[in-house]
Amino acid sequence: MAFIRLILLVILIQLVLYLLLSVYIRSLRREALEKEWAARHPENPDATEKRDLFVEKAMVGFNKTLRMRLVGLVLILPMVAVIVIAYIVNVQ
Repeated sequence: MAFIRLILLVILIQLVLYLLLSVYIRSLRREALEKEWAARHPENPDATEKRDLFVEKAMVGFNKTLRMRLVGLVLILPMVAVIVIAYIVNVQ
C-alpha cells in the first residue's frame, strides 16, 4: 500500500514538473521567434497579425520536435529509477 502511494505521489510531482517545464520551454521558444521576427522585419515591427501568425506556425512545428519529446522523459526516467531502486532494495 505504501508503495502505491509513493508511485502516485511521484506521478503527481512528475506531472506538475512536466507542465511547468513545457510551459517554460514554449515561452522561451515563443520569445525567440518574436525576436527573430523583429530582426527579419526591422522596418515594420508592429505588424502584430503577421507576427502572431508566424509564431503560431513555428510553434506547431516546435511541439513535435525532439526537445519537447525530451520533456516527456521527465515522466519516464524518475518512475523507472524509483522502481529499480525499490526492486534492488527488496531483493537484497
